[in-house]
Amino acid sequence: MKVTIDDKSGFCYGVVSAISKAEELVGEGKKVYSLGDIVHNDLEVARLESLGVKTISHADLATITPSSESKVLIRAHGEPKSTYRLLEGASLGYADATCPVVAKLQKLTIEADCRMQEVGGTVLILGKKGHAEVVGLNGQIEDRAKVVEKIEDLEGVDFSRPIFLLSQTTQSLALFEQVSSEVLRRSTNPESVIVRDTICRQVAGREGHLREFAKGCDMVVFVCGAKSSNGKVLFEACHSANPKSIKIESPAELSAEMFEGVENVGICGATSTPHWLMEQVRDTILRICER
Repeated sequence: MKVTIDDKSGFCYGVVSAISKAEELVGEGKKVYSLGDIVHNDLEVARLESLGVKTISHADLATITPSSESKVLIRAHGEPKSTYRLLEGASLGYADATCPVVAKLQKLTIEADCRMQEVGGTVLILGKKGHAEVVGLNGQIEDRAKVVEKIEDLEGVDFSRPIFLLSQTTQSLALFEQVSSEVLRRSTNPESVIVRDTICRQVAGREGHLREFAKGCDMVVFVCGAKSSNGKVLFEACHSANPKSIKIESPAELSAEMFEGVENVGICGATSTPHWLMEQVRDTILRICER
């Protein structure tokens, strides 16, 4: 049996940077508190916790005693302005690992809000409601944007007024194109609609690549955490190209029966999937299929 790991799958730059910062702080002897899961992969979070990175919620911030030996880590997804005010008000030191792509989008969200307030318009963010990045984006502008997950969520938008459409960086490019087309179609004055494609190309570029990768395999094993937003998008890309694609979180979910009659297995994952986990999946497949 041939088992191939896709060489373009795995952590994106923002995740690599956040994890590296956490490991660096631990290496310096700091007590590190990650404000939320540093990455949407429970096994990688567990690995980091074994090194000393403690995952906390916003409510937990009140229990931390200010110290030069501790740091709160702001993960790649970014945070709303209120979080920075809270940290500074409590004299808690922090390390900001917001992804540069997300940080740029946060600035654009503020710009969009200023422009829309001047003309009585609306900022629309295509994204997953409650997702950390989306919360951080809308938190730049006191939650004035309307978050839409699908075309049906456009109900209630005043299309007689100007609109500024943005997207969560890990959204599906196809969905963004559908929503932007629908917004322009419904607007009574399409010239007053501003559309900015803010999807990270490290994610969007993987969709086409994974379709081609999946086509070349008898079966695809897609590895990602249940909380991964882009994992859902990228798995759909695999599944659309190869219906014999399965999604798992850990090697423990695999069994020899899954691979009966299969000669060529491809392994890939989300931008939140560590390479070491895909290697474990490969080794598990080879082991159970040798029995």
